[in-house]
Amino acid sequence: MNLALKDIRHNLGRFALTTVGVGLLLMIVMGMGGIYRGVIEDATLLIDRVGADLWVVQRSTRGPFAEISRVPPNLVHRVQAVPGVRTAREFVYHTIQRERAGKPLRIAVMGLSWPTDKGDWLPLSAGRHLSQNHFEMIADETLRLPVGSEITLGKETYKVVGTTKNLISSNGDGIAFVTVQDAQAIQFDISGEGVRLEREAREARGESFEAALTQPALLDNAGRPTGELPAIARPQLSAVMVTVHPGTELDDVTNIIAGWSDVSVFTRDGQRELLLKGSVEKIKAQIGLFRVLLTIIAAIIMALILYTLTLDKIHSIALLKLIGAPNSVILGLILQQALILGGMGFGIAYLLGQRVFPMFPRRVIITEGDVAQLGMIVLLISVASSVLGIWKAMKVSPNEALS
Repeated sequence: MNLALKDIRHNLGRFALTTVGVGLLLMIVMGMGGIYRGVIEDATLLIDRVGADLWVVQRSTRGPFAEISRVPPNLVHRVQAVPGVRTAREFVYHTIQRERAGKPLRIAVMGLSWPTDKGDWLPLSAGRHLSQNHFEMIADETLRLPVGSEITLGKETYKVVGTTKNLISSNGDGIAFVTVQDAQAIQFDISGEGVRLEREAREARGESFEAALTQPALLDNAGRPTGELPAIARPQLSAVMVTVHPGTELDDVTNIIAGWSDVSVFTRDGQRELLLKGSVEKIKAQIGLFRVLLTIIAAIIMALILYTLTLDKIHSIALLKLIGAPNSVILGLILQQALILGGMGFGIAYLLGQRVFPMFPRRVIITEGDVAQLGMIVLLISVASSVLGIWKAMKVSPNEALS
């Protein structure tokens, strides 16, 4: 007869409720690790997927993901002329928030360097890649913009021609892919009233300008669109993505570009490091602290319930000692209960997590290593939590069976 199972059947309700509670706690512990892995995956997703060897950004910034970066469009041609560079692509990236169907919709907009980059590297779940320079979009499924739907951004309407899955920004926003020109049009869109006020302010400044006083015809430019003014440059890019020829020393190309006074250059690993050592590092520390606290709480709950179960059978333990049962039998009784409680709680955590985690708003990535690690943690806290009950059982006197 197994005394541990016999005692569990005797206190089945309490033991089952405790097992479910411990299982839920362990599921949250497992989920915390999965959330952190999801944050890491989302933060570095574009860096890994886009396939750039180098990122050229504004001087003394850590852009384009860690902070805002602005570089001139002609930087693409300067980089392309560097020996060893195979391709140099424009990169525009920013986040917007709009309202759709009465609800806020946050979109991370990424510009593709048309026609060099049509989004062929994107893993589509439906639809197709971009086929024209304007008014087409590839959207992540989290944005809930199915193929064929349309969305108005700025003054233009964009049609969703394809959808992707699990392409999310570091902030958890779904990414929408358009061409660089469309991304800039969305980013620098100005309302009609804003355009009118800008032109009037431009004309007011021109009236006090000495050249305009001698040549009044110059003021005619004040009413023209900004893009038609010869002194106005094109909208700036967030960065330039660089790929090098196979066999080219990456350090050689990096040193040449790093010598320019207006830009900074980072390798792919460097960009990953900037993200992981920035805001993601704080998220890691916070999630890690919660994970440790929840593990301690689970251990305390298990210890208390085992101690309570031990108190309930003080008379039975004393009787066992009175009839000559060795301490190993009593020790095994409590330790087996602790292991059964931990094992069943771990099983509930794993099975329930498989169903619950996909419903989370952000990705929860559980690896086999995480499961094995949690299994070892459960084994340790199961053994540790049984110590209190064992200590109490060892102090029981056989004479208590006669009282």
